[in-house]
Amino acid sequence: MLDIKTSASKIEPASPARRNFLKSSAVVSGALVLAAYVPLIRKAYALTANDPPQPNVFIRIAPDNTVTVIVKHLDKGQGIATGLTTIIADELDADWSQMRSEFAPANVALYNNLAFGIQGTGGSSGIANSWMQLREAGAAARAMLIEAAAQTWNVPASSVHIEKGILISGDHRAPFGEMAVKAAALPVPAHVTPKDPKDWIYIGKFVPRLDSYMKTTGKPVFAMDHQQPGMLTALLQRPPRFGGTVKSFDATQAKAIKGVVDVIQIPTGVAVLAADTWSAMKGRKALKVEWDDQKAETRSSAQIYADYSKLAATPGTPAKTKGDAAKALAGAVKIIEAEYRFPYLAHAPMEPLNATMQLKPDGSAEIWAGSQFQTIEQATAAKILGLKPEQVAINTLWAGGSFGRRATPSADYIAELAMIVKTANRKEPIHLVWTREDDLSGGYYRPATVHRIRAGLDAKGNIAGWESRIVNQSFMYGTPFEPFMVKNDVDATAVEGAADMPYAIDNLSVEWHRAQSPVTTLWWRSVGHSHTAQAVETMIDALAVAANKDPLALRLELLKDEPRYIAVLKLAAEKAGYGEKLPAGQGRGIAVHESFKTYVAMVADVSVSKDGAVKVDRIVAAVDCGIPVNPDVIKAQIEGGAGYALGAALRNQITLKDGIVEQANFDTYEPLRLTDMPKVEVYIVPSTEDPTGIGEPGVPPVAPAVSNAIFAATGKRLWSLPWDFGELRRA
Repeated sequence: MLDIKTSASKIEPASPARRNFLKSSAVVSGALVLAAYVPLIRKAYALTANDPPQPNVFIRIAPDNTVTVIVKHLDKGQGIATGLTTIIADELDADWSQMRSEFAPANVALYNNLAFGIQGTGGSSGIANSWMQLREAGAAARAMLIEAAAQTWNVPASSVHIEKGILISGDHRAPFGEMAVKAAALPVPAHVTPKDPKDWIYIGKFVPRLDSYMKTTGKPVFAMDHQQPGMLTALLQRPPRFGGTVKSFDATQAKAIKGVVDVIQIPTGVAVLAADTWSAMKGRKALKVEWDDQKAETRSSAQIYADYSKLAATPGTPAKTKGDAAKALAGAVKIIEAEYRFPYLAHAPMEPLNATMQLKPDGSAEIWAGSQFQTIEQATAAKILGLKPEQVAINTLWAGGSFGRRATPSADYIAELAMIVKTANRKEPIHLVWTREDDLSGGYYRPATVHRIRAGLDAKGNIAGWESRIVNQSFMYGTPFEPFMVKNDVDATAVEGAADMPYAIDNLSVEWHRAQSPVTTLWWRSVGHSHTAQAVETMIDALAVAANKDPLALRLELLKDEPRYIAVLKLAAEKAGYGEKLPAGQGRGIAVHESFKTYVAMVADVSVSKDGAVKVDRIVAAVDCGIPVNPDVIKAQIEGGAGYALGAALRNQITLKDGIVEQANFDTYEPLRLTDMPKVEVYIVPSTEDPTGIGEPGVPPVAPAVSNAIFAATGKRLWSLPWDFGELRRA
């Protein structure tokens, strides 16, 4: 590996075949910039972790001295734009004030997620898959700037260093912008050595988020804000029952509404096109549609749960088998059995789904959206429009939340928009808007789940056996992810957190039943971990109490070979004052969970009134997500995850009555309120491991930590979510 600090003048160029045939300079609006890229012209392949550094793909340095990081992931509030920019800023020794970011175009050959193989954001993989890729890109750009300065000043490259974005050698000084043109003409080094961690100036430290000021002043353009000249707004009337289809419709009254310009049918419903959103809403309300429900879901939630419970009482497809759980349970001296019920949950981002599409005179198409799965959306739109994927340009805009909703393997909302554009066959750009009611009443949900656990103790109080049976739908079958996520007829996302639990239990059985329903489902923040953590961690707690052991002590005993679990447990317990005696009516509970390779332990304090009202007072979290690139972002994500998970555990659920969703807006699907939000303290475990995810891991431990605290205060177990506090009053 080349040490660019001392040998920058001996940079080994990458071979042309492995530089993606990129040009290192371009004229953009009269300004030469370092590392502007040109699309592949000979060969298309996706970058891998073994490719040489790619400064020309991820970094643009302009004559005005700004450094723009091309962000391949969608920032939907999780701070990824700041995180990725931090990595580049550190490798360049740039000044934070000169750093900028912009979203990458849809180009899987250059901007694929190294964890997925497609261009897309999800699985809390943003920092993790970009970590070394961007460190090397930044190191290469640094080497090129240093070499350019050395040649300009006729000095050895080893004499050139950088301080806060200024190249320095003796009396010579120059900002990056002065060297951008010359640096752009240099070959990209094939090998670089990123900075030693001891020299980091931003990573692991506080830096202001790039988007904070912009968002408070209204500068960023979200997909809902985007405007095109002559743009039409489209609203779609979808079936009230999942699986329903249009039998017939009458658009006479809808077309009479001022502003409505067209009404068309597509496979998923009837679309009203209008000059503005309000006219489209009025036009849609005036539609008369007759639906065909022959293949629709007509059950109510109670019946769905009853059907799932029957399945949970029977053996399912093995997801994990260790030892002989049945035999161990047969010989156990004490059995604890619980059935957990978890409802459908909506993602409910503040900005509902929407996107704009326009057909161009040359036959190509352009999309503006908070795009989370660019490759899938590009391919889906292209197939519907009869184009090649490269003929569909996607402009990724800021997104107002997602929690998984924008990352659909079917690209559902982009597919709807493409079908509307194709069917309408109009020259105007069309903006498809989902209303809040569309999102909550007919969206994609976290699957409803029944999870039954039987666990037993032997005569010594040790866990003799454990049997889990999980029943829910799969959203992986029939998608591009099925080959990777479904093994031996088991969807890994349905059983994650249960089939791979870390506890040293010798006799373990985890089985899965794939339920069937037309209700559309999708990953929800932390995916399967969102329900398995509640089941596993409350059962572990119950077993500890039954064995007359402290819940923390039992966890440490069962995790003795898992140092990262132990570290977060001990840190959270220490900071929370675990073990202190609390007044009557108060309880303290603990839980730990790993998801997306990040370890999080939480201790929750609750107060329970005599009439059963529960108030979560404090949550103390300890997190190990590897090297903490942006500690402030990490804390914000854990705090936000705690609020998101607590809202779901307190009251959120999507329920069906005769197949029709009963919730429509935030009055019936009530989000967490400020009065519900506890104090959240976040402590980060120091680490030298590569960074892992942080967008989702803060969710799973919340509900079980609070559930265990409620038990500590009342002696009553609330297994299912959302909690039924009426059980406390009935106890």
